[in-house]
Amino acid sequence: MKNAGKNQIRVAIAGVGNCASSLIQGVCYYRDTPVDKKITGLLNTKFGKYTAGDIKFVAAFDIDDHKVGKDLSEAIFAEPNCTKIFFRDIPYQNVKVRMGTIKDSIDGNLANFISVSKEKTIDIAKALKDSGSEILLNYLPVGSHEATRFYAEECLKAGVAFINCIPEFIASDENWEKKFREKGIPCIGDDIQSQLGATVLHKTIIKLLVDRGMGIDNTYQLNIGGNTDFLNMHTGETRLISKRISKTSAISSMIPYDIPLRIGPSDYIPHLKDNKVMYVNINGKMFGNIPFSIDVKLSVEDSPNSAGIVIDAIRAAKIAWDRGIGGAIISMSGYGFKHPPIQMPYFEAKTAVEEFIAGKRER
Repeated sequence: MKNAGKNQIRVAIAGVGNCASSLIQGVCYYRDTPVDKKITGLLNTKFGKYTAGDIKFVAAFDIDDHKVGKDLSEAIFAEPNCTKIFFRDIPYQNVKVRMGTIKDSIDGNLANFISVSKEKTIDIAKALKDSGSEILLNYLPVGSHEATRFYAEECLKAGVAFINCIPEFIASDENWEKKFREKGIPCIGDDIQSQLGATVLHKTIIKLLVDRGMGIDNTYQLNIGGNTDFLNMHTGETRLISKRISKTSAISSMIPYDIPLRIGPSDYIPHLKDNKVMYVNINGKMFGNIPFSIDVKLSVEDSPNSAGIVIDAIRAAKIAWDRGIGGAIISMSGYGFKHPPIQMPYFEAKTAVEEFIAGKRER
């Protein structure tokens, strides 16, 4: 793989939405962070030998007329993006957003909300090669089954690592993982788990209760928000199938028995914009079979909440490249994603990532 700078990590993006905006803002915001200091917001200031400032964006694909043709530094602030702006002074990236594939990436509500560019879809594999991309981030809308597999295949053609941030199963699918492993190309996923989001919080509370000998009778998790992700998922249950599977498996894997549970997005409320509000309810029994009940509310800005995890995933993929590791990166997938190849409690996954950084994990 090409690498123009000493520690440079060359990254491409499919889907220049709110998550991409927060990530790019964050890379610029933390670019000059001293490596010897713990900084609020970053999980790891230094990941192996890499910092956030080593990330360089070299290609971007979208289908929205507001973004296609613009420099990435401008496109991340274009409508309908609505995440909070915490770093506006983004340097010119010299990366023109190119027309990506549509396939099933927009449907229902999104089809009526997004103005599709009339530009012709480019050859993605060629664009990845020409840009010297090492890693592609999949930020397509939830429910993009065909489009996700298209981009994964283009990565296989171009020899580019694939980080799957949405609930379509690539790293956790045996056949797709094998394709990446046999070509010696890293993949990480699936479905990004926020730094402090509904899933990691719910999952950790459930694991704590199980470990403390509590019996769990039932639980639910409801999420509401006002960004295009929630608008897209408000189209109907068909675009939510993989999302529900992803979020549900993350919780159910922490409980060694079956219980009634309902996990997943609940409603689209436009005025919330990129703010996501989560409600968790857990009911069970404690010592003496005495009932207990837990209710939790969490309100967070959705897209920045995922960006710190993605910065670590990018650096993990780069380390995998450096070490010649292909296929799913089990530790990072378990640490930062809702539907990894192997589900792990948070603290176990954290240890696995630390061991991976130290060279003690993975094939």
